[in-house]
Amino acid sequence: MSQQHTEQTDAPSVTGHPHGVKRSVNYDQRPMLVFWETTRACQLACKHCRASATPGALPGELTHDEGIAFIDSIAGFGRPRPILVLTGGDCLLRPDIFELVDHATSLGIPTALSPSVTPMLTPEAIQRIVNSGVKAVSISLDGATAATHEGVRGIPGHFPATVAAIRALKEAGLTVQINTTVMSANLHEMPDVAALLGAMGVDIWEVFFLVHVGRGVAEGALTPAEHEDVCHLLYDASQHGFIVRTVEAPFFRRIVVSRRAGGATPDTELYRELSARMHELMGPGTHRPSAHTAATRDGKGIVFVAHDGDVYPAGFLPLKLGNVRETPLAEIYRDHPDLKSIRAADFSGQCGVCTFADMCGGSRARAWAATGDVLAEDPACQLVAEATSAIPVLGGVR
Repeated sequence: MSQQHTEQTDAPSVTGHPHGVKRSVNYDQRPMLVFWETTRACQLACKHCRASATPGALPGELTHDEGIAFIDSIAGFGRPRPILVLTGGDCLLRPDIFELVDHATSLGIPTALSPSVTPMLTPEAIQRIVNSGVKAVSISLDGATAATHEGVRGIPGHFPATVAAIRALKEAGLTVQINTTVMSANLHEMPDVAALLGAMGVDIWEVFFLVHVGRGVAEGALTPAEHEDVCHLLYDASQHGFIVRTVEAPFFRRIVVSRRAGGATPDTELYRELSARMHELMGPGTHRPSAHTAATRDGKGIVFVAHDGDVYPAGFLPLKLGNVRETPLAEIYRDHPDLKSIRAADFSGQCGVCTFADMCGGSRARAWAATGDVLAEDPACQLVAEATSAIPVLGGVR
């Protein structure tokens, strides 16, 4: 089953234009996004870290030559080239990171960086990023106050450093994407985060919905109803001049489609509170909504390569598919049976019968974390919760 789509890219804009570029992509043949965890080394110890990053590089990290060969293999997907996102850990702790960037850009591979805000992100490093040809950088901000953000990041003084880094990256002419993980600790602060990003002229706000992997296991995720309310708030936020996207919340696309068609907002206490706060801080939205609906998901248009070359459908889905040291990435992506099933929307449960099975498809990472089945239904979706609650109870067992 071929999945052919023409969408705006759901990735940091690598063209310099904040709204990305229209591209026709057959997701059976090539991903839109290749994430490469260049290193696990990081000076932070964030509570929700997918990677459980460490102070130094772990044994088995792809060598420089292996990294160059891996980048060559990305070009082997053909055109349009996948976007390469160099992440970590902290990608700036990889000594050859700019050599890798230079090689990727020389092959016409659009490249973005996702560094941590540490003393490594100096004005000199920012200028080097600009000179390298990278057009987009993503960094994380998990609250609108020092108490909230630093409570997540675990580093005193990290909040003002992050705000300063955002301003410096914008002043350098880079497209800036801010990644925020929504959780119980910052749920009520999301309108304040949106207002802060709007005031700083951020181009893209990408909101991560928690999946229990790595250190994230210790953090409580939101309920399905809270997820629904946050997604409506994010649609509202997209009317304030920046692009809004989600990670591990593909049901956001269902809400975007509904709202664009004139669908109603939730009549819930939480949504009313969040909406009123955003209106208080930002006023009514005056821009055309810019909320992305590209029908990608873990393993469909997205693939993740770990520091040691292991390949996964996504960074939050620890289902090993192979290793680039042994098998070319294109072969793994195109031929692995689990990825073929994901791309064919061959799901079970409510996700398997949902009208939005292809556009959304649920978080495959969350389905895996909850059940061990990559094709199971996504328990964070409100439609799944409603369908489950509607099942008659017989003998005390649902």
